[in-house]
This record gives sequence, C-alpha cells and structure tokens, in this order.
Amino acid sequence: MVWVSMLAAVLWLWTESGRCDVQNGSHLVEYSAEGFSEKLQSGSTMFVYFGHRVSPTISLFLVQLDKSAEALQDYGIVVGKVNCSLGQPAKFCTGERLLKKVYLFRNAELLKSFDVDSVFDINAIVAHVLFGVLFDEVRYAQSVADLQALERAAWGRSDVVLAYVQMLGTQEHRSLMETVFVYGAKHQFVLTTGGPLLEQLGMDPGRTAGVWFLHCRLLPGPAGSGAPDPRCPRTPMRRPLSTLDLHGFLRLMEAPLVTEVREDPSSVHPHHTLLQTPQLFLFSRPSTEHPDRAVATTLAWRLRGLALLMLVHRESPAVKTPEEFNVAYRLPGQGSGVKYLTLTNLEEVVGLFNAQERAGGHEEEEEEEEEEREHADDWSELDMLDDEVAESVFRSRGVSLDMDAVTLLNSDNFLPAVAEHSLTVALFYLKWDAVSMAVLSKFIEVADRLADSEVADVQMGVVDCGEWTDLCAAQPMAADRPYPFQPIRAFPSVLLLRPQETAQRYRGMLGSEALHRFILMSLVPSPLLLSTQEEVRSFLQEVPGSDLSACKPDRVLGLFKTTADPRAAVFSAAATALRGEVLAGMLTDSLAESWAAGCSQSLSSPEVLLYKASDAWAPAPPDLLRPLPLPLPASAEELVALVNAALLHQMPELTVANLPSYLALGRPLLLLFVGSEEEEEDDDEWARRETQAVLREVRAAAGGGGEGGAEGYLPCWIHLGRTPAGVSVLRTYLGSLPPLPALVLSQLPSGELYHYPSHGPIVARSVLHWLEGIRDGTEPPTGTMGDDGWRPAAPLYDFLSVMDHEAPGYARPSSPRVKTGEGEEGGGREGGGGEREAQPSRPPWHSEL
Repeated sequence: MVWVSMLAAVLWLWTESGRCDVQNGSHLVEYSAEGFSEKLQSGSTMFVYFGHRVSPTISLFLVQLDKSAEALQDYGIVVGKVNCSLGQPAKFCTGERLLKKVYLFRNAELLKSFDVDSVFDINAIVAHVLFGVLFDEVRYAQSVADLQALERAAWGRSDVVLAYVQMLGTQEHRSLMETVFVYGAKHQFVLTTGGPLLEQLGMDPGRTAGVWFLHCRLLPGPAGSGAPDPRCPRTPMRRPLSTLDLHGFLRLMEAPLVTEVREDPSSVHPHHTLLQTPQLFLFSRPSTEHPDRAVATTLAWRLRGLALLMLVHRESPAVKTPEEFNVAYRLPGQGSGVKYLTLTNLEEVVGLFNAQERAGGHEEEEEEEEEEREHADDWSELDMLDDEVAESVFRSRGVSLDMDAVTLLNSDNFLPAVAEHSLTVALFYLKWDAVSMAVLSKFIEVADRLADSEVADVQMGVVDCGEWTDLCAAQPMAADRPYPFQPIRAFPSVLLLRPQETAQRYRGMLGSEALHRFILMSLVPSPLLLSTQEEVRSFLQEVPGSDLSACKPDRVLGLFKTTADPRAAVFSAAATALRGEVLAGMLTDSLAESWAAGCSQSLSSPEVLLYKASDAWAPAPPDLLRPLPLPLPASAEELVALVNAALLHQMPELTVANLPSYLALGRPLLLLFVGSEEEEEDDDEWARRETQAVLREVRAAAGGGGEGGAEGYLPCWIHLGRTPAGVSVLRTYLGSLPPLPALVLSQLPSGELYHYPSHGPIVARSVLHWLEGIRDGTEPPTGTMGDDGWRPAAPLYDFLSVMDHEAPGYARPSSPRVKTGEGEEGGGREGGGGEREAQPSRPPWHSEL
C-alpha cells in the first residue's frame, strides 16, 4: 500500500505542477500558462490553440486537432492547447484572438497564425502546419513567367517538382507537404493553385491535382546572349496525387535513364515492382552498340515516367533470348512474366506503352463508373430526399457563399453594430440545418440587391447560432448584455432591429423577393404624418421614398381631430407593429375632417380607413376614394388583428405566400384554376377577358347565398402561370390536368373532392345547381384526398421506427390530430405539422404550407 500512496502522490504533484496534461489515448497536450511558456522556451516547434470556452464549432475543431497531433508528432511538431482560464499568456488569450486563431511557433517565435475555419480537419491542419514550417522550401508560381524564373534559378543545380492543387488544406496538399518534408533538401518544390500556368502545362480542367518533374539539373546554365532560355524537360506524374504515389514517382525520376545489363530479361530483378512501373528491354549487339545506346536514350526520354528502360547486351552468354526478338517487357506485379516482341520502329514501342497506359486508365475509369453506378443504385430511392429543401442544399453543397455583403455578428460586436445603423436585419441560422442554409443564400441575395441599389443605412447581418450560442440564447434586457429580443428557438429566424427599440420578427415568406419588399417597406416611417391633400394622394398612389410601386402595398389611414387624442397612440402602436406589411399614414386637425368628408365619412370620432391594393385580375378593383372603414378598438393588438382580417379578399387569388392565411379560416375552398402553365400572364386579350368573365360568374355564385348555395364556401382562384405549384395541386386532386378553366370544391371535412363538369360552361346558375347537388348527395364525388401521410422516402429516414426498435418499451406519446383536407391524419402533407396550432388571425410564420 505504501508504493500505491507514493504513486498517487507523484501523480498529484505532476497534475498540480501545471506543466501539462495528456489525456489517455490522446497525443494532444493541454498546457497551463506556465507549462506553455517553459515548453516554448525549449525551442520546440509547436502548434497551439488558446481558449477557455468551447462552442460546438470549437468542439469539432478540437477533435480534428487531437487527430492531427499523432500525425504531426512524426515530424517533431508538438500539438497542444492552452486553457486561458488557468492563466493568460501575453497576447494570445485576449481580445478578438480568443477562440478564433491557432498559432504555430518555432524557436520561441511566432511563425504563423491560422483562422480556425481554415484548419477544419486533419488534412488541412497537417498541410498548413507543414506548409508553414517548410515555407522556405516551397516556392509559389501563378504565371508562366514565375515558373520560367524558377527554372532559370535551378539550371545545373537541382530538379524542380511542380505541383498543382486546386485548394490548400486538401488531402493532395497534405500529401505534397509530407513529401516536401522528406525530399525538400534534394529538389526545389514549386506550388501553384491555378491561373494561366495550367493552360501552358496542358492541365485537364477536370483534375483537382497534378505533379510534373522538371529535369533542370541536366541543363548547363543560362543561354548565350540573344539565345532563348532553354526549358527544363518535363515528366508528368500520371497517377493521382497521394503520398505513396508521389514518393514512388520521385524514386522513379531518380532512377537511371537507361540501365545496361548483361543477363537475360527473365533473370533481371523486378525492382520496378516497387515503383509500379513496367520494365522495357532493348537488345544490343557489339557492332551497333553506340547507335543502340543513342536509340535507347531517345526512347527512354519519350517513355519517362511510363517505363524503366534496360539495354541488354547480347554478347553476354547469360542472354538466352532468341535473335528473332528485339524487344521485351514485363508489367509490374508479382508473377508477371516477360513478353517478347519483334518491332520495326520506335513508334511501335511508344505506342505499346501508351496503349498500356490507356488500358490502365480505362480500367480505372470503369471501376470508378461501376462504383458510381453502385452508389446511384444504393441511393436511387433518395433521388428526391425526404425534404425538398434539404435535397436542394445537398445538391449545391459544393457552392461556397459570398459573405462580403453581410456583417458577421457575434456576442462582441452585436450591440455596437445595431447601434451604428438605423435598421439592422439579422438572420439567425444553423450551419447544419438545410432550411437555414437555403435561407442564408436568399438573405445574401437581398443584401447584394440592397447594396447595388445603394439603400442608405441598412445593415444585413448573420449570426451562426451553432457557434454563438450565448448570443442566440441570451435573455432580453439582461444587465450585462441588454439584447432587445427573446431567445431564438426557431431556425432560421429574421429580426429587424433598431436602436433603442424592441426587435421586430419577420413572419413572411423566406424568399428573396418577399424579404426585399418587407425591408424596403420597413424603411418608410410608420405612421407617416401627412399634412396636405397632395401628400395624402401621393401616399395612396406610390410608396414614399421607395421603388415599390409595382408591389401594390396595402395602406391604412388614421384620422384624428387632434394628436392629443389617446387613441392616436393606439393607432401609432399598431402602425409600428404592421411596419413592413402595410403602409400607415396619420391625418389630424382640419386635414382629417376634409379627407373624411371627401370619403363620405363624418369625423365625429377617430376613423381608421383601409385602402386595399388593387388587383389587376380582380373583377372590380376598389376605388382609392372608397376605403373600408374599420372600428378603432382600445388596444393596438386588436387593431392589428382587425387590419389583418380585413386584408383578406372575398375572392382571393391563392399563392404560396397567402395560402396559409386562407386555410386558417377553416372554410371549404371553391377553387377555380385559370391561366396558362407556360406563361405568367395571358397576353391574349380575348383569353384575359374570358378569365375575368368566369371569375365574375363564380363570384356571383358565391354571393348567391340561400339554401343550397355557396354560403360557407370560400371562392378563390389560382393562376397556374404565376403559381406553378397549382399544377401539382390540380393533378393531385384529379389525377390529370383537365381543360381550363377548372372548378373544384375541396377542403371539405369529409375529405371528398368535387370537380365541376368540364363539358359545360361555368355560369353562376349552373354552379349553384352543382353545389346544391353536392349538398343533397345527388352529385357523386370525383375523388377523395388520399390517406397517405408524409412518410420517409427511404427506410433509413424512418427515425421513429428506429427509435421504437432501439427502445421497444418506450411508449411514444401520440401527436395531436389536426383536421386537414386529408381527414384527421396528423402529419399529412397538406395539414402541415400536427404539433402546430392554427392561428385564427394570421398563419404561423414558419408554416410548411
């Protein structure tokens, strides 16, 4: 027991000494401040990360850093991390550097620093660290002139290894740097990542990496005056760039150009097997020894990198090859025998090995194609992923986003950035969430459009909540960080922030057009104080200070006898809440009374007038001088609800944006499909008039009321050109596309569908008779909404079944059922998520519809 106690004491003293800590199975050393300083002064080459907080992004980086520690240990490089909470080494544990950088030290000096994002995996870490350590041994060339200068400097002294990698930090870059560590003193290495040099080298654009060996050591020196500079002979590496293949290629380049032997080819040791290169044997007689040697040298240069050339002297008694053969070769691989040939010229010999190379290339291509076919077969069920947004993001995963137009917000700069601009639009997203990444690309498009149109003082910012969890989960108006918003619990989320104001959540469509329109409308003061008749008319006919005339925004006017009226404050608060959705103006004093008189209204009490935007397809567009009067309730929330309800049209055109608002009403849809699938607008005036006539008939039928009429139904229509999704809806309803226009009754509680007979004209009287037959049960349904839920596209996506299989004793609670067009099947495609509650006044802001 004594020795156990002593061992425990020794371990405790070692831990408490603060020198370092190596976890079991890990090569990553954790230093305290004192331990780091001592190790640094020892002159070791160190790659060190400093930090004290670990976010999810940093956790992933530390895993890769741990993996790279063992690989870099082979090169004498120590990989470690310093816990800044145990002490603060100067310059590395403070300010912006914390959590953002990782540092490379050599001989107690800082050699280079790297952003954490640039050293994202083990390949990137090893490549960048070795690149930093061996920086003096690797030159960079981008143009033909750069390469010529490097060749000139290498004449007669060393050979040049030119390598191309598409990106730094890749597996190919790592393989190159690991080879430089071994061969850097023997050859001059040159790196290029693209540019005009690739065209001069004849590089295949589809390749991501390549290597060329430039035989510059054979050249005597610079050419004489006026003579062109000689170019170093080049030998391309024909295999993919990997550490093993590059090592073999350099060994092949170091092998003699021609090896002379005096034994039979079958007895020559197959050293070529180690280099994965064929052996070529040419036979020489004493009488033609010198020309044979010249021919062999010429042929060896042409086959450099393709074969090792051996010149066999026939005068040796060990050579047993019959005189009729003048060429022999042996392919790499154990057990490969020598094959003898009789060829008449050099071109036949070169063609032999070029054919061998093409055959090998074809075999590799066939293997790759076979793997791709197998991969495609394995994933054939997933050509359409379970989530269409996830599929789109997956297919465009190789496209990098240009973040120059947006501000990267974090815990440190968020509040100062918001304070510096009159409006900040912030997107809170997660990198691993497909919807977040899809919205991020649209958000950047909006930022670019605002920058191009020079919209003043609008800042577009993004917050990666996977990295800045403290910012996204912060409590509002905390003492240390007074963030003006509630914790972010839904992703992606878009907030509009203004100095000294509570954040406004954007609840519209997450596409670029809707968001761009909302931002421009948010720049208009709400409410806008109007002082003359001309200002009022201008306000009702165009958007003040914005280019939004084509968007036809809705407008609301508040008329008050005096600004001191307490209900004017209610209107102002409601106008602020509606900012970005409608334009709000306020009139007071005599101007309010005169405007009310012009609208046939008496201003005995405050008035709220709603001016709906005219619809080019509406049968009867409203007159701007005949607004819809609204009562003025006691609270701003009630007024917002009244405005939203009044904005719903009696016979709306359904779009992807407004469909949830009308489905939330819970009324069956008397749905008319019109328009052309190919065109967004009907250019034919006759077709346009016919469509408007049909709309009038359906509206007349809907307004007929009475027993058996359209009372309780919501008459609406979809233009298939402007809303292509309507084509899929109609095909789902009826199984095929009928002649247009087509009238369908859907969203009934029973789930049944009815199609108005397409052989007859759509007139109000016939529609009423058809609806009466549906109500009496004499009209048979065309079909029923299917009972198929939104099931996984493949078994591996059926996560609930996997959970049930792994925990069979766990009783999973059932989801609340929601009535949809598919009956009471919660989770059906049209019903959206079963866990979401329907909102009577407005749809959920992230509705899947």
